[in-house]
Amino acid sequence: MRLPNLNGVRAFECAARHLNFRLAADELNLTQGAVAQQVRKLEGSLGQKLFVRKARGLELTERGKLFANAVHQALGLISTATEQLMPASRSVVLSVPPSFASMWLMPRLADFEVRYPDIDLQVLASEKLADFGGDGVDLVVRQAAPPFAAGLKSVRLAPLALVAVASPAYLETAPPTDDLEAFRAHRLLEDGHRHWLRLLGADEVAGPAARVSRFNQTALAISAARAGRGVAIAPRALIEPEIGSGGLKVQWRDETKSPNGFYAVGLIRPGHAIRDRDRLARWLCEQFGVEWG
Repeated sequence: MRLPNLNGVRAFECAARHLNFRLAADELNLTQGAVAQQVRKLEGSLGQKLFVRKARGLELTERGKLFANAVHQALGLISTATEQLMPASRSVVLSVPPSFASMWLMPRLADFEVRYPDIDLQVLASEKLADFGGDGVDLVVRQAAPPFAAGLKSVRLAPLALVAVASPAYLETAPPTDDLEAFRAHRLLEDGHRHWLRLLGADEVAGPAARVSRFNQTALAISAARAGRGVAIAPRALIEPEIGSGGLKVQWRDETKSPNGFYAVGLIRPGHAIRDRDRLARWLCEQFGVEWG
C-alpha cells in the first residue's frame, strides 16, 4: 500500500494537537495556508474528511481522531529512534530572565553539569516571548501567570511570593515599617515589573518623602538594597540565600494567593519523553520540589 505524503501527515498531526491551523503553522514554521493545503491534500489522498472546519478552529471527525492517535504514536516512534541515533552530546537552549539567570541559575549550574555531562546547555538571558521555532529555544522560564498558548506544557516552579528587603545597615537608621503604607517614607527600589507602584496603588508612588529608584533588572535593585540604598521588592525565590544568611532582612511579605510565579514552559511534541529538553526540565523542577511529569 502506498504511504501518504509524510509532510501532510506531519501537518495533520500538528493541527490535530492544536485544533488550529495557525498554531500548527507557528510550530512548523510554515504559513497557515501551507498547513491547510497539506491537510487538504492528505484528506484527498485518503478519501476521508479528517477535520470539521469551524469558525473558531477545527474539530476532528471520528475517523480523524483514530488517525490522529495512530499518527501521533508513529511520529513518536520515529522521533525516539532518531534521538537514539544522534550524537550523545546535544545542545539544549534554555531561555531565562537575566536576573533569574544570575541570581538563581548560575549558582546551581555546576550541579547540572555534573549530573548531565552529555548535555551542552546554552543559556539565553532574555524576557522576550519565545516562539520555540525560529529562535531555537527549547525551554523557557518566565515570570508569568496562566493560561499559556495551546500546545505548550507549563509547570509552576515557584509562586511569585514578593518580599520587601533591606540591608541591616540601612535599617539601623530607617523609619519603621509597621505596614505597607509606611514604606512611602523610604527610598524604594524596584525592577521593571514596578511592584511598588502596583502595591501602593497610584499612577506614581505618592507621598511627600517617597523616592523610587527603578532598575531594568531585579539583580540591580537587590544589589542597591545590599549596598544600603533602600528597600527593594523582589520574588523570594531569587533572594532566599541572602535572606537566610542575614545579608538582607525581610520587612514585608505578600500573603495573597495568586497564580503568578516562575513557570517552566516548553512545546508539547510527540516522542519527546527522553529528550534532553525534558532532562533539563525535570532537573529545574526538582530544584523547586515540583514535577515536570
